[in-house]
Amino acid sequence: MQIQVNTSNGVENKETLERWADAEIRQHLSRFAEDVMRVEIHLSDENHGKAGADDKCCVMEARLAHHQPLAVTQHGNTMDEAFRGATGKLKRLLDSTLGRLNSHRDHDSIRKDDSLIPD
Repeated sequence: MQIQVNTSNGVENKETLERWADAEIRQHLSRFAEDVMRVEIHLSDENHGKAGADDKCCVMEARLAHHQPLAVTQHGNTMDEAFRGATGKLKRLLDSTLGRLNSHRDHDSIRKDDSLIPD
C-alpha cells in the first residue's frame, strides 16, 4: 500500500507530520493492505494560523483495485483531531465497501451449477 501525504502552506512541521501520518495510516489500515493500492492524505489549515473552530481539515482518499476511489473529509480544532476522525471514517467506509464486495464474491451463481439446470 502506497501512502502519499500532502500538506498545505499553512501547516507547520510538515516533515514530522507527514512521517507521523504515514505510520498511523499503515497501522490503522494494515488489514486492508491487499485491497488498497494507495491512500492520499491532504492536511490543511483553512484559516492559516488565525484562530477559529474546526479550521483544520483532513481529506483522505483510498484507491482500490478495480473500484472507484473512496474519499472522506473531517474538520477539527486540531490536526490530530481531524486526522483521527478521517481515519475512523475511512476505516468504516473500507469495511462497508470491501465487506459488500467480498460478500458478493463468496456467493456462487446458480448458473454455474450444472445440477440445477433442467434437462
